Amino acid sequence: MSWNVSSSFTRLATGWGTLALRLTAVYALAGLLMVLVSTASLYFVLVTELERSTGLFLADKLNVIRTMLRDRPDDLDALREEVELESAARRYEQFYIRLLDERNNPLMSTPGMMEQLDLQHFPSQAQTSPGRALSMMGKNGRPFRVTSAVAQVGSGSGETATIQVAIDVSGKEELLARYRYWFGVILLGSLVIFPLVGYHIARQGIRPVEEIANTARQISSSNLRERILPEGYPSELESLAGTFNQMLDRLEESFERISRFSADIAHDLRTPVNNIRGEAEVALARARTVDEYRDVLGSCLEEAVRLSNLISDLLFLARAESPLAHLHWACVDVRELLGSVRDYYEGAAAEGGISLATEDGQEPVIAEMDRTLVQRAVGNLVANAVAHTPSGGSVVLGAESEGDSIRIAVIDTGAGIPPEALPRVFDRFFRVDKSRSQVSGGTGLGLPIVQSIMVLHGGNAEIASQLGHGTRVTLRLPVSRPK
Repeated sequence: MSWNVSSSFTRLATGWGTLALRLTAVYALAGLLMVLVSTASLYFVLVTELERSTGLFLADKLNVIRTMLRDRPDDLDALREEVELESAARRYEQFYIRLLDERNNPLMSTPGMMEQLDLQHFPSQAQTSPGRALSMMGKNGRPFRVTSAVAQVGSGSGETATIQVAIDVSGKEELLARYRYWFGVILLGSLVIFPLVGYHIARQGIRPVEEIANTARQISSSNLRERILPEGYPSELESLAGTFNQMLDRLEESFERISRFSADIAHDLRTPVNNIRGEAEVALARARTVDEYRDVLGSCLEEAVRLSNLISDLLFLARAESPLAHLHWACVDVRELLGSVRDYYEGAAAEGGISLATEDGQEPVIAEMDRTLVQRAVGNLVANAVAHTPSGGSVVLGAESEGDSIRIAVIDTGAGIPPEALPRVFDRFFRVDKSRSQVSGGTGLGLPIVQSIMVLHGGNAEIASQLGHGTRVTLRLPVSRPK
């Protein structure tokens, strides 16, 4: 039994943690607060107006009697009609008037006043605040509002009289009691209605969120084509759906790229391994001479070197894209760096009949960078340019400052790249001429490595080429280390 109670409590606590119930609670509390403030304000206004009307009635009666005593003290019939007869003609809000002389002896009073009020306590209550309406409880428990004032009798006699006025306000009290009753009924009804309405509004409001969640549940690594249709959503959720769809587009593109990357890795690793295996199987098929074994070992060594270079490039890319990658920053003269790259590749270029040169510059181009990595990036570009430039062509290296950045350019007069291939040259394992790359030992990772090095430095690599006229690769780097 205790386990069931505990489980129920846990489910209830978890349920109240949902967004729908939280919104319901907010809507219900806001509605109840609005009803409470509205009804309480109306009740206060009603009480104030009733008190004001009662006060005005008492003040008016005092003023009438005071005027009659001052101007017409001998007109006893009119005075008696005002004091004794007018109240009898009223069905609701009965009022009572009593006149006292200077020695507090009764002169005239409304019939029934003695039965309704304890007149012995009337003066002590009313005279403490002359002319002001005070509360007084009648003998039968009915509430009254009473007041009193001293009036002059005649214009110059010097004689005075005390006027006492009382009005039965039980009707008004009953009105206020009925108002309080209906106020309670409305408040109790609001306690039931507002949570139901609030829950309905909350469910309608979070339905788009649930639809987004349902779409997200259907997405997996093998199903990235699901998208959220934002039509009909509020502007905030429409923006969320659009952002979610953009994220899915990026994920789908990344998964496709990883799939292609994995397939390319498998292919490029399998080729040298199969070559080594094939050479070894052929060599072991029968006895061979020393020269034949030497040829096999040399071929295996070439494939092993190619495999080692491929693995090194892959490891470099993995380290470059790691968020923990760090660079060895230093101020470098870029023109001096280009000169060292030219000297390194000058022999290979001369062997192919290619002119390799650097542009002359008067002033040094200084930038903060990792010299080793940038030198590798430029070296990859020069190696590609030399490999794809025919004899008699040229490769030129240049650098110049452009405000807060520097520009490094490698320009060749080689075969060029077809326009349809340009958008993909920085993709891993992409080769414009796969047959030639296989012969030359290229892995299709040279330009991706260049781009990764530029990204690490906060820059980028751009390429422009015209088929049959050559290629220009531009590296842009900030002068200072990115923050």
